[in-house]
Amino acid sequence: MIPSQTEKRLRGGHGLMLAATRYGASDRPPVVFLHGAGQTRHAWAETAGAVAGLGWQAICVDHRGHGDSDWPDGPDYDFDHYADDIDEILEQLDEPPVMVGASLGGIAILVSHGRQPAQRYRGVVLVDITPRIDLAGAKRILGFMAANPEGFATLEEASARIAEYTGRPRPDRLDGLAQVLRQDPRTGRWRWHWDQRFLHGRLDGHALDERTTELHQRLLRGARTLMAPTLLVRGGRSELVTPEAVDELVRAVPHARTVDVAGAGHMVAGDANDPFTAAVCEFISSLR
Repeated sequence: MIPSQTEKRLRGGHGLMLAATRYGASDRPPVVFLHGAGQTRHAWAETAGAVAGLGWQAICVDHRGHGDSDWPDGPDYDFDHYADDIDEILEQLDEPPVMVGASLGGIAILVSHGRQPAQRYRGVVLVDITPRIDLAGAKRILGFMAANPEGFATLEEASARIAEYTGRPRPDRLDGLAQVLRQDPRTGRWRWHWDQRFLHGRLDGHALDERTTELHQRLLRGARTLMAPTLLVRGGRSELVTPEAVDELVRAVPHARTVDVAGAGHMVAGDANDPFTAAVCEFISSLR
């Protein structure tokens, strides 16, 4: 049976409203899914449906400046702003959730938790993110995000560029691209469905080096405070998370489990959704 879906608006930090889709019944224990930079909540659809089928409510949220969520007046996209959004989301839930965060979502989860003295999560799934981030991989990802500021003439062109970047075959259907791109009504061009101001200050190599060093210490402090069951799902071909970074996370969170998804890069759910979903569902089932 396909779980029910409900579109929601959640209160984020500083008065912003965040778009969300809930899979499953609202009286079930919550699992909050937070996507990576440049994605939308729809990236989790298959996994969220499977989690709801296990008897949970899966709440997939668009980050600020992404998808159908509000864009702030200024470029308020530092990691503390994303952590502020998590703080507000937690206030609107009846019980502590399991948090699932890919890349940017995982960073926000650790930053938010590290700022609070209390244990606020029932469980945590970090998707291809650890406190130590490979700089070369981060620069490659940010470079791709910045590469097409004018968008694409067609969805076919966008699909070809994505396939070239990821090394994956082009999909047979293009309707999924319409969830991460939107068509400009004036020009007809397809642009990423996120605010380009997100990249402000993130493309300067020297500044990125300094920010990544500082971020590493903040994420490590946040990880050390985690007492809830924790799972790291790493892409076997990850551009961002090295085996050494996994070892560091396990030293910081000794009870953490780790899973490598063979053949997947940084976009684990997109590269290998079936094994990714299986790993998440097995972990979440253990929390009952």
